[in-house]
Amino acid sequence: MVIVCAKTDPKAGAKGVSLFLVDTSLPGFSRGKGIKKIGQHASDTAELFFSDLVVPGEALLGEEGKGFAYLMQELPRERLGVGAQAIGASEGALALTLDYVQQRHAFGQRIADFQNTRFKLAEARARIDMARAHLNQCISKYHQGAMTATDAAILKLMLTEMQCDIAHECLQLFGGYGYTLEYPISRFFVDARVQTIYAGTSEIMKEVIARSMLGK
Repeated sequence: MVIVCAKTDPKAGAKGVSLFLVDTSLPGFSRGKGIKKIGQHASDTAELFFSDLVVPGEALLGEEGKGFAYLMQELPRERLGVGAQAIGASEGALALTLDYVQQRHAFGQRIADFQNTRFKLAEARARIDMARAHLNQCISKYHQGAMTATDAAILKLMLTEMQCDIAHECLQLFGGYGYTLEYPISRFFVDARVQTIYAGTSEIMKEVIARSMLGK
C-alpha cells in the first residue's frame, strides 16, 4: 500500500488535491529502479508509476480536496521528528569522535590533547545540549497543542544546520581517515546533508520565520 497525493480538480489549485491509499497490486502500478543517493541508504527511494491506474472511491483518505491541507497540518510534527533525528545523529557522531581522538596519536600525543580538538568537542557538546533543551520545549508545546509552524521551522532550521556542522567538524578530527568508508563518521557526514533539504529546506524555514515576524 502507498499513499498517493493526486489532483482531483486541476482547476482548484491546492484545494484540488486529495490523498488516496493505493493497493500496489492493482493493474498499472509499477516501481522504477532504485535511485542511488549519497546517503540515507537505509531509506529506499524509487520512482513509482501509475499507468491508467483506477482506484475505488473507498481509497480516498479523508475528504476530497483536502489532501494539501492534511499534508500541511502534519508538517510541524514532521519537522519536530527531523529535529529529534538531528540530535540523535549529532550525539552519535560526537561519541565516535570522542573515542577516536582518545586513541589516535599524532606528533607524539593523543589527538584529544590538542587544544583545537578540545575546543571543537566542547562546542559540539554545548550546541547539542542547547538544542536538546529547545527540542524538549517544542515537544512540550506539541503535547499541549501550542506548537506553531514558526516554532517547528526554528527547530528544524537550527537543529539540522547544527547536525551538518557537527558532522563536518567531527569528520575533520578524523583527518584523512574521515574521508574513507572504513570509519562510520563518513556515513554520519553524508547522511546529515539531506536533513537541511527534506521537510522544508533551510531557506524555506527562514522564510516561514521571517513571515511570522513581518506579517508577509
